[in-house]
Amino acid sequence: MAIPSARESLTLAVNNRFLPNLEYLLQGSILDTAVEHLMHRLKGLCDNVDTSPETFHDLEVCMSLRQPNSPQPLLLRVRRALGRDAPFQMRYLGQPEVDMRRPTLVRSCMDCACTNGILDFLSEMGFRLEFEYIAKGYMFRKGRMKITVSKLIKIVPGKQQDMANEPISQSYIVELSVVAPTGQENVGEEMRLFAEQLKPLVQLEKIDYKRLGNLP
Repeated sequence: MAIPSARESLTLAVNNRFLPNLEYLLQGSILDTAVEHLMHRLKGLCDNVDTSPETFHDLEVCMSLRQPNSPQPLLLRVRRALGRDAPFQMRYLGQPEVDMRRPTLVRSCMDCACTNGILDFLSEMGFRLEFEYIAKGYMFRKGRMKITVSKLIKIVPGKQQDMANEPISQSYIVELSVVAPTGQENVGEEMRLFAEQLKPLVQLEKIDYKRLGNLP
């Protein structure tokens, strides 16, 4: 019996919808002065209520590559943990699909772990830096849903490790997301029902970036 190659296995997984390749997303924000109330609400709603939420402190870099036959550049995001040893994470995100019939934004998504030479490799391929920032916050889980509460921090050359006093804004970004295979439309309804339980503390919505001026 022939053993399938890695490429054949990946193609089979995609064609049969075994591979999680769509991200369902709702986003919102909450002022610093109210974030503790949201944290208490999430601790009560999410899994593992007896333990503290997982924390993260990551540097995220967005790299772009101009494509000859497309007005949109190819964007790849690389994230690495600060202060702990962990693989770099590279993520491809497709153009968001805002469908009024769906309760969430949907976009194609692909994640993979990689070595610490990935940024040099992308630069050699012609990718250029678009933007970078530090994200620091908390992550909760409710079944297959992931909820992050993030403070975004400016990058100043030479001070990436000590920027807690220079946030981009006086609020936290709240994201509710699920990465799932194609065809699982019930995901959006699950997320909508969960988001309802966070009102009126935070209003999670599907944000149309095109209407905001093509922000990254």
